[in-house]
Formats: sequence, structure tokens, C-alpha cells
Amino acid sequence: MKEYSEPVCVAQMNRFSVWRAKLCAVRILFIALAISIVALSHPRASTAGPFNSEYFELDNGLQVVVIPNHRAPIVVHMMWYRAGSADDPVGKSGIAHFLEHLMFKATDKLEAGEFSRIVARNGGQENAFTSWDYTGYFQRVARDRLEIVMELEAGRIRGLVLDEEIVRPERDVILEERSARTDNQPSSLLAEQISAAQFLRHPYGTPIIGWRHEIETLNHEDALAFYRRYYAPDNAILVVAGDISAAELKPLAEKYYGVIPAAGVPPRRRPEEPPQISPRRVSFTDARVAQPSLTRSYLAPGHGTEGGDSVALQVFTEILGSKSTSRLYQALVVERPLAAWAGSSYQALALDTSRFYVYADALPGVSITEVEAAIDETIAELLLNGPSEEEVASAKGRMQDAVVYTLDNPQSVASIFGNAMSVGLSVEDIENWPDRVAAVTRERVMAAARAVLRLELSVTGILLPAEEG
Repeated sequence: MKEYSEPVCVAQMNRFSVWRAKLCAVRILFIALAISIVALSHPRASTAGPFNSEYFELDNGLQVVVIPNHRAPIVVHMMWYRAGSADDPVGKSGIAHFLEHLMFKATDKLEAGEFSRIVARNGGQENAFTSWDYTGYFQRVARDRLEIVMELEAGRIRGLVLDEEIVRPERDVILEERSARTDNQPSSLLAEQISAAQFLRHPYGTPIIGWRHEIETLNHEDALAFYRRYYAPDNAILVVAGDISAAELKPLAEKYYGVIPAAGVPPRRRPEEPPQISPRRVSFTDARVAQPSLTRSYLAPGHGTEGGDSVALQVFTEILGSKSTSRLYQALVVERPLAAWAGSSYQALALDTSRFYVYADALPGVSITEVEAAIDETIAELLLNGPSEEEVASAKGRMQDAVVYTLDNPQSVASIFGNAMSVGLSVEDIENWPDRVAAVTRERVMAAARAVLRLELSVTGILLPAEEG
């Protein structure tokens, strides 16, 4: 089954998945000032960094990154397009995710489903994902099967074939997916409403999978229009990680991808969100909810937001709510206790203004009002007095250690590069990220946190059992 996701590795964010994503998604850690990527005619090693990546660009604009890892004879092949659900046309929400599903149907050379059957016959694994800012497709195969999947992927960059007979049943699949993941999940329904309340105009307020009433109207012409507009080599990033070098990959990339003409994809233009000047609240009551919970979202700078300090804000996130030793967990779970869980998360890798989250689940017999008051008290104290130098150093160390832990997983490494480059970061930004973390000071952490954790920039969502409604 294909999947949709957010930049923090989960779709339709809820409190539990966000925290788990913090543990597994090193991707969200990589944020820095963008450095323009210079087109190169030959593979070039990046500046010294933990990944030892190599970069080159084809004449048609396709950006290519290779991250060698020769510990096993496997490779992960990822094609990322700079187009996601935030690029859905008005009234056509869910079309980016819909197209992701349809990309596994017929091409001018393959019957519907044949792509996946060929990958499976060659012992490979494959899937796809959609975010607000990008759509990605990947295969994990033995090194000697790489050329096979490259030929397959090249065939669907501009050769997709769709008609209503193919589209209609897949639309029903997506409607069922929405029912399972959102409509039947109270926490997902609340998260959807929080996003809609946070973004009054920007498409980050629209669910990645789309609104049900708009999904029901999507057709093959909608999908083809989105495909023709955004799916082209000059709007894509190829990332290959594993048992291969750039010198070995470049001839294959030129053979299969270099012959596809550029399409002159126009720059993404998204509505600007009006300033938020007062706090907003959303509540949702459902009989399926066992214990009250709270999720608060603050507007926060993403990669493309001017004037923000994303790296410092990531350090603050580590201190406030990343693990069981964090301020929120200690205050609400250990010391009082009021909550079964409490934490924070930050979606740094976003093209536009993003979000910072805090969340907690009340213990039985504890009102959500008490939990919210404790959250506010903990945040206020930290913003007033700041973290200790020891807390800052520890947080920075954990963030740098996370890079080391991911080096043995080619798929995780490839995801880091694809995610970051899809929102404008360069190879140098990613390789230099540990140094950028090391340069963060306590003063920068406090300034970044004080700029973001302001109630007038927040939406507070409350999830309640039916009896408390």
C-alpha cells in the first residue's frame, strides 16, 4: 500500500506519532541557511561531512546525490519531486497524493501494476509517499538490479497513461484510506481541525490526503494536469544510497534520465498566510476517546521563512520535550504527575512557515485544564530563565549523535537528503549540519524560543471523551 506522510515521517499528525517520529526521523533535524547548488558537469564530493555524499547535475536539470555505503551489496534508489499537497489546485485537494497512487498504474510501456511486479520479481521493495512539499518514490534492491529500477522509474517520469477506468477504483481506495486513517481516528480528526485553524489561507491547512468531498470529484484529467505540470527532471532530485559511487551511477543516470527533456517547471507560488494576532482553540469530543489530551501548535519558521533560527529552535525542542528527561516530561509525568505522556516536536523542514508542537495526555482523574496549566507554567519558566548550559550541550550532543546512528541505514540517509533538498537545502547544508548545531549558543536558543512560543501564534486543540463534552 502506498502511503502519504508529513515531513516528520507521519501523516495527519497526532500526539503519539509525532513523538515517535522524533526518535526515528533524523530528517527533521537538518535545517540551515540555504546555499545555492552550483551545477557541475562531473561528480563532486561535498564538503567534508558525515555522509561523504557526491553530487552532480544532468543537463536537463535533474539533481543527483550519491551516498556511498559499501557494507552490503544493496542500494536505495529515490526519486523526489518538488511538488506536494500544498501545490494542489484550489478545490482539488488530495490530487498530489492521488497521483502518487496512480504512478503505479500503466505507462506507455508497462501495463497497470507491472512496475511493482517487476520490482518484486527482482527481490526489491518499493513504495511512495506524499508530503505538503514533495512526493517521493523509492526502491530498495540488490546492487546488480539497480539498472532495472532506473529504467522503470525513467519510464514513468513522462510516460504515465491514465483513463477513468484506472482512476475510478483507485479513488475508492483513497477514500477508504481516509476513512481508516482520519475519519475513524479522533486524534487525526482533531489534528486536521488544528491545521485548518492554524492556516486560514496557506495550503498547509489542508490535509495531505485531501478533504473527502473534494477527493470524490477527482478524475484522470486532474491527475494528468498535475503530473504534466510538476513531474519532470528539472523539478526532481535523484538520491541513491548504498553500494555505488557517483562515477558508477553517472553513466546510468545519463542513459535513463538524461534523455528526458526538461519541462520548464514554473516556480511554486503559494498564498501568503495573514498574520495571526490572537490564540485560537479547537475542541473535539468523541466516545472513542479514553482520556483527555491536548495538542498545541505554534507558527514557527520553516526553511523558507526569513528571520528564523531553525537550528536553535531544534535545540530548544530537544530540551523542552524530546525524551523522558525533557522539561515537559519531568514536570507533567514524573514530578506531579498529571500526564501519561508529554512532549514537543518541531517541523523544521518546511518550505514555508511551519509549526512547533507541544502535547500531553492526561492521567485518569486529571482534568485537561490542570494539564494545560502545567504546560503553560513549564514553558513560561523555561522562556524566562532559559535552559542551563548543560542542557544545551546535552541536546546538541544528542542531535549530532543521531547523525551517526543513521549512517548504517541507506534508506534513512537517502530520506535525509531528499527531504532537505526538496525544500531548498543544499548538499553542503546537510553535510555541514553537525557544525551548525555545534555553533548554537544558549542565547540563540532562548531568542528562537521566545520568538515562537507566544500564545497569539498558537492553536490549542483539546480531545475529550464523550462524557466530558
